[in-house]
Amino acid sequence: MATDFPFHRIVVIGATSSGKSTLAKTLSERLGLEDIIELDAIYWQANWTPIEPLEFRERVETATRSTSWIVAGNYRVVLDIVWSRAQAVIWLDLPFHVVFWRLFTRSLRRGLKQEELWNGNRERFWPHLKFWSEDSLFHWLFKTYWRRKREIPFFLNLPWHDHLQLFHFKTQQEVDEWLANLKIEITKS
Repeated sequence: MATDFPFHRIVVIGATSSGKSTLAKTLSERLGLEDIIELDAIYWQANWTPIEPLEFRERVETATRSTSWIVAGNYRVVLDIVWSRAQAVIWLDLPFHVVFWRLFTRSLRRGLKQEELWNGNRERFWPHLKFWSEDSLFHWLFKTYWRRKREIPFFLNLPWHDHLQLFHFKTQQEVDEWLANLKIEITKS
């Protein structure tokens, strides 16, 4: 059975390494949406320097003014901007062991290949193994994974988010099946 998908302002959320950016890119190609807004790319400036919160909000506000886009990311400081303009939220709510493994393999690959991420930044693998360190993405995963599971339903249930269509996936198989059955009927308004 095909899924009608008339949305052209979409937010992809989930834990670190849940596949937000990958799904955003896939949907962008399938839906013909050119604007992929990776919140990490806006937030992390050169030398892993975080952007000032007001500047971050201004840049996200500007980026989401267009009529069609896909945002990948979970930053609470811009949630009001992004979610108020979005039509649909895709929540990648994958099991902890899945995102942990993905984070491990992704961090190892990025560290070994020295892949450039955003604004000249590159990940180093070894600092991530210091689970107690604020610089470790594993620390970040442990700190935020269960919190997101509590917060996201709360945010979705706020009355000013009633306009959002939710797509909630708990396994990669659910995501893959949904994508395989996706019927595109996009109309821009």
